[in-house]
This record gives sequence, C-alpha cells and structure tokens, in this order.
Amino acid sequence: MGKNSNLDTLGRLKLHLLGKVVILGMGNTLRSDDGVGSILVNRIKDKIPHLTYDGNSSPENYLGKIIKDKPDNILIIDAVDFGGLPGEFRVLEGENIETVNFFSTHNASISLAINYLKKTLTRVDIIILAIQPKTITFGDNLSPEIIRTLEKLEGWFVNG
Repeated sequence: MGKNSNLDTLGRLKLHLLGKVVILGMGNTLRSDDGVGSILVNRIKDKIPHLTYDGNSSPENYLGKIIKDKPDNILIIDAVDFGGLPGEFRVLEGENIETVNFFSTHNASISLAINYLKKTLTRVDIIILAIQPKTITFGDNLSPEIIRTLEKLEGWFVNG
C-alpha cells in the first residue's frame, strides 16, 4: 500500500463528502477485522457534520431512515476482500460498485441495499470505502494493520 495511493483515495473520498451526506458503517464486530466499518462510524459519529448509522451486519434496517434523510451522497464503510494488503483501502464508485462481487460476509444484503437506494433516491451518489481485512475469523480483536488504518481514517474524518 503506497503512501500516494492512500492520498489519492482520500482526495477522491473528500469529493463525495459534499452536500448532505449519510455515512453507513457495516460489519460484524464478532468477526475480527470485519467489524471495521461499524467501529469507524461509531468513533466519528459525533465528531463530523454528516449523518451516521451503524448498520452492523444488517444495513437494510437503516434504508428507511436513509431515504427519509434524502442525502446527496451516501458513503458505505465496510471490510471488503479485494485482494489488497491488510489495511489497504479503496474508494469504489460508479460502475465499480455494480461489478463488485467480492464482499465477504455482506454480499447479498449490501447489493440489495445499494440497488434499492439507487432506485428510490435517483439522484444520490453512492460510494464504498472498502478496507481490506486481514482476517474475518470469529473473535473481537482487530489485526494491527486494521487498527492502524482505523486510527488513520478516524483522524482524517475528524480533522479533514
């Protein structure tokens, strides 16, 4: 994971955090690194100007609230196995979301949620902040690589 690729990713991410933004964290905190999206959204929720929801493993439970919020942009934060190095992160947007077939534990629910939101909120921009997990085995400890990424992203969201 190169330093420049992280800067490029954060620059692209910043472009999507304009207007009314909803951030939906996802993850199962009982499956090690899989919980990173939920953990991150809980760490930043009262420190940023955006609406935040912790969708855990059931993001569909928050679709009604998100639709009522009528956001311009939706950011989904989740652990995604995209074949990168543990702790590496990428922004998936546009047609990259359509072709994503590598979600480990949320494949069906996240795909259905994104499709439903796109059909209901026709002008919304949906992106995913994908964080490469090291392990998603049962346990509540994050790997060191994910802890470093979590701290970096928390600082970035809070301090810009």
